[in-house]
Amino acid sequence: MNLYSIAHILRDRFGWLWNIIDTLNSYLFSMRYGKRLNNLNANIKCNEMVLEEYELVLLRDVPVKEMVSFFEHQPEEAYTYFRPHKFDAKSIKSLQGNKAFLAYVLRDKTNGRIAGYCFNRSFFHGKGFRGRMVDIDYRGKGLGTAMNKILNEVGFGIGLRLFETVSKDNVASYRSAMSASNVKVVKELEHNELYLEILPD
Repeated sequence: MNLYSIAHILRDRFGWLWNIIDTLNSYLFSMRYGKRLNNLNANIKCNEMVLEEYELVLLRDVPVKEMVSFFEHQPEEAYTYFRPHKFDAKSIKSLQGNKAFLAYVLRDKTNGRIAGYCFNRSFFHGKGFRGRMVDIDYRGKGLGTAMNKILNEVGFGIGLRLFETVSKDNVASYRSAMSASNVKVVKELEHNELYLEILPD
């Protein structure tokens, strides 16, 4: 069982214990990586051509109500394979304060809408797990692949090893993971899922 699966079990079945572990991890991660992360966040840019029309914003700088609206706007099928955390205001606010949850949104410069959401859920011992969601109205524009590259830049930039679980049935996410990164299949999981390690280029 991989670390991300264990984290999900703790979160879903032992919420009180997960909250304690999550708080401790946030503190230890900040102690180890905080300075490097701050320097990186100050310099990271949307250099991909596909992202010229978008602004990269830290999750903590996005109003909670706006994030809730973003998640409510997505169709039910978007959550078939995407369940990294709860999507209510309290949960989002908690994530904004979690220094080990390295999350960003892509905001459309033309209308201010959130077009995409991505994160590295990170652990103080040096591992991070990627996740992303593209708004239903912005699919097919290459944003998923572009966000993966941003997550790689952040994760590798501060010295993390990056991982991801992806379902082969989730064609768009599977293709995005494969096209944006050099990956190694660590293990084949149940339900047609792959546990991937993302390798530096």
